[in-house]
Amino acid sequence: MKSMTGYGRGECVRDGCKVTVEITSVNRRQCEVGVYLPRDLDSLEPRVRDEINRQVSRGRVNVRINVVFNGKNDGQAVVDVPLAKRYLRDYQKLARELGLGNGVQLEHVLRAPGVLQAGELEVVAADYWPAVQRAVRGALKQLIEMRSKEGGHLKKDLVKRIALMRSTVVKVAKRAPIVVKQHRKQLLVRIKEAGINPKPEDEERLLRELVLFADRSDITEELTRLQSHFGQFDDCMKKNEPVGRPLDFLSQEINREINTTGSKANDAAISRMVVTLKTELEKFREQVQNVE
Repeated sequence: MKSMTGYGRGECVRDGCKVTVEITSVNRRQCEVGVYLPRDLDSLEPRVRDEINRQVSRGRVNVRINVVFNGKNDGQAVVDVPLAKRYLRDYQKLARELGLGNGVQLEHVLRAPGVLQAGELEVVAADYWPAVQRAVRGALKQLIEMRSKEGGHLKKDLVKRIALMRSTVVKVAKRAPIVVKQHRKQLLVRIKEAGINPKPEDEERLLRELVLFADRSDITEELTRLQSHFGQFDDCMKKNEPVGRPLDFLSQEINREINTTGSKANDAAISRMVVTLKTELEKFREQVQNVE
């Protein structure tokens, strides 16, 4: 089991450049990948996405790639000679008009706007892919390790929540058969307190009332399904693949059965147990939102 949150960083120095990759991930229902590359390397984005998608199935993943070109630099400084000559003529003309003599130096011309320009580095993106790939894989390795570690903590907490719900369901199952008997006693007490002497036909009506009550309050099916859902959870815990979506669906099914149990029980003790189940389920659902 893995968490959807994590961080990883990777570096690679190769082919005259230093590549630094940082990857962060947070919770999302689907897998969303955002890649931020230097403009000259934009064409590498599909390859970076493929690397991420092979190892991440859920979460919002941001990949920031920084490249420093410190070698193989074809971008030598360029002097705009025609522009420099125009500046020189203008400087000399201005000097004569002001009677300053010819004190124009080369450095004056080179400082003029636009004369000295940095040459553009010619970048072929594909040439830098090996370095980018290595850095991406290094960052991914750290990310997965962090997500796995956090996933281990999540697993322990989820197992604990299910264990509490499972034990509570067992208590509900033990309590359920007592409810009908208790209801019968309460009816007899009310009849006695009302001073009514039951006749044979009243006994039959009382029996029908008890049968209807037992049918309305029967939660056997709900409890059986809850135990089945707990078993499905156990199966998920044995898998090495992402289980976030199955667990999310499972929590919805568990919630449905708990709500039905609470509405049918007609018993204060069972109602208190249902509150416990809902409390644990809410904690369970919150944690599931973090699972890949």
